[in-house]
Amino acid sequence: MAPSNPSGDVRRADLDLAGRIRSGDGAAFEALYRQHATRLYNLASRMVGPASDADDLLQDIFLLAYRKLGSYRGESSLGTWLYRLAMNHCLDILRNRQTRMGHLTDSMDEPEAAPVPARAPALSAVGRIDLERAIEALPPACRAAFLLHDVEGFGHQEVGDILGVSEGTSKSQVHKARLRIRDYLGARRPSAERASL
Repeated sequence: MAPSNPSGDVRRADLDLAGRIRSGDGAAFEALYRQHATRLYNLASRMVGPASDADDLLQDIFLLAYRKLGSYRGESSLGTWLYRLAMNHCLDILRNRQTRMGHLTDSMDEPEAAPVPARAPALSAVGRIDLERAIEALPPACRAAFLLHDVEGFGHQEVGDILGVSEGTSKSQVHKARLRIRDYLGARRPSAERASL
């Protein structure tokens, strides 16, 4: 008896699910949505900003997935395919946003730093806000790799597959993102706190 191939079983199940969705099975599409919506929503909100945008973006992603499901061939898992689709859509939105902002202002070289709160009532809340700002300040490619690897938990090979880059590029982008976040957060600490470190 031949050993089962878990990866092959998953791919067959993904191909079957995609085929059922293409044939109009609403329950199959709902299953796909329920399986991936939360993680895709979190990814979209971290990539593009406010939750209201992320709600609309999640709908756009699943509409796009439904339209493009015919291009899914099972070379990767359906989840990886969805993440790649979602990430490309988020990056397109960020590029369009940058282009629009570029028309409004001459200099977009460095994002403007957010003001430092005068007094922090809860350090953990301020720290979380600073971290979110630090992530938002990352260039799109670094942000995407960082979110997929450090937040979503994908391995570098999977991040490379999702973003269409090599595993080494994924590692480099995550490393650059971590350094920039560390620098950003270090600059945000009060000078007395930095001196004590």
